[in-house]
Amino acid sequence: MNYRHAFHAGNFADVLKHAVLALCLEHYKRKDKPFAVIDTHAGIGAYDLTSDAARRSPEWQAGIGRVMDAERPGDVARVLAPLLRVIEAMNEAGTLQAYPGSPEVSARLIRSHDRVHLCELHESDARTLDRRYALNARVKVEQRDGYKALKTLLPPREKRGLVLIDPPFEGRDEFVRLAEAAMRGLERWPTGTFVFWRPMKDLWSLDRFDEGLAEWLVTERDIEPEAILRADMWVRDLESEGKLAGAGLVIINPPHTLEADLLVLMPWLCDVLRQGEGAGWRLDGIVTPEMAAAWAE
Repeated sequence: MNYRHAFHAGNFADVLKHAVLALCLEHYKRKDKPFAVIDTHAGIGAYDLTSDAARRSPEWQAGIGRVMDAERPGDVARVLAPLLRVIEAMNEAGTLQAYPGSPEVSARLIRSHDRVHLCELHESDARTLDRRYALNARVKVEQRDGYKALKTLLPPREKRGLVLIDPPFEGRDEFVRLAEAAMRGLERWPTGTFVFWRPMKDLWSLDRFDEGLAEWLVTERDIEPEAILRADMWVRDLESEGKLAGAGLVIINPPHTLEADLLVLMPWLCDVLRQGEGAGWRLDGIVTPEMAAAWAE
């Protein structure tokens, strides 16, 4: 495995992903009943922005660095508050030296009766992750293939919660594996919230995954189109050369408050994080009336 997230921690894609994760967790906490978070590609949990990797590729400066420096209107500040509380707790006032991965966001936002299950296949990363949470009884770490783990982890005993599937997209078949995991996972836990992260690089494969998953959910699982939400953002023209220009999430069974919160956040976030001409965002349900009509025939 060549992918090392330390080079990318805190970039624009992380900010959107972790804001969505934090909003979902805060929504679950409105009820006293416990919930579970299952993270299939957990990484090392948190990232040192002063490390050699972060200095060599300081993508965070154009991501979370801009967000922290920007003036945040009232509604935007409210939506970002859960994530920013985590970041501020990790850093001394006025400095930004550490950034949370999804495990750290989850570990810091859950309550005493909630639970986080982390899977990481990379051996050294799994050891780092295990050391980080060794004294946290609410967090379990396993070195295993997160895709395969879903068969035994779902449904969780809590019956409430979220699965985050955020693979590195190193292999050419990653969208295939993602689609297979989505279908297996939703068959085992149809009421769970599933969050799938995808880069906007191979747009043909991206649209094929999004629309294929939506078609399967609507036609085979009788999922209402309203239970499918897509949130994508690109910071410059998607056809531009160089580093990743866009990324986003497909969320199945999102909390009912999430779409309204993202309608507040995404235009502001896109404006703050833009890196050139052609930046944009979309927040939709994938299933258009034309799609629905075609699938019904």
